[in-house]
Amino acid sequence: MKRLFQVSAIVLAGFATFLIAVQSGQAEWLDGLRIKPSEPQQLISFQQNVANASDLLSSACALKPIPRPGRLRNLPAIQGTPPLTRFRLESPPNSTYQPREEIAIAHPSNFGRRFTQDLSGRPVDNDPIIVLHETVGSGSSAINYFRTPHPRDDDQVSYHTLIRENGNIVYLVPPDRRAFGAGNSIFSGNKGNEAVKTNPVFPASVNNFAYHISLVTPPDGRGNGARHSGYTRAQYQSLAWLVAKTGIPNDRITTHRLVDRSRQRSDPRSFNAQFFEQLLATFPKTNDISTQCTTPAIAQEE
Repeated sequence: MKRLFQVSAIVLAGFATFLIAVQSGQAEWLDGLRIKPSEPQQLISFQQNVANASDLLSSACALKPIPRPGRLRNLPAIQGTPPLTRFRLESPPNSTYQPREEIAIAHPSNFGRRFTQDLSGRPVDNDPIIVLHETVGSGSSAINYFRTPHPRDDDQVSYHTLIRENGNIVYLVPPDRRAFGAGNSIFSGNKGNEAVKTNPVFPASVNNFAYHISLVTPPDGRGNGARHSGYTRAQYQSLAWLVAKTGIPNDRITTHRLVDRSRQRSDPRSFNAQFFEQLLATFPKTNDISTQCTTPAIAQEE
């Protein structure tokens, strides 16, 4: 499977970390640790720089994965900064909360196109899910890794979005593209088990229909401990604001821990799901962030 950042060991027995367990289409929420105090939020105007934006950022789907193992993806870096509208619609504000937003586009070797067929040529049309993660390391180290070219499949990894401790939202991969956030994964919901095989070498995963969001881990959690001090109020607010903009139902919000078939992942540790659910209910759901790629599909991805 694609090598992900090493996440903590299995949570200690009896510790109430976050779980979103989907059973018969219903989400089960358990409390985590107390959140940290709120941090002040600022409004900023978005700086657009699209002079040299690459065609590698088009929203087109790819028809079918290439059944050739070991293919290197020697792609050029994307020049310039894509506009905010490549990551979300700029609709009128529908709440008083407005996080600061940044763009740090990942290197194109670390993400791909969403496919309309699996490796065997079967059509795929899974409804989107949200997978929650944590960085384990610092936010800067994660961003730097995503922006570094990785031609080998084993080294490629990315999230769509990262949320800093101060609540800043960092857009990394356009939502209609396939981020490499959860290899060897499966989502179990009211439609049964869902995964799509897109690589002849690696197991099926949720990446073809997942929107991956990662919270930056606090300094005391940057290791293999089973828990840490938790995430800031600003991170929870920005997460709720962001998730609401996808319009994805609550019963299709899950975690890296729950979709991971290796049972080696436990992120996001120390997540207060009840607090997140309360905040999410305060934001109106919209479709400002769409994970749907566009057709007609190109024959194959780059």
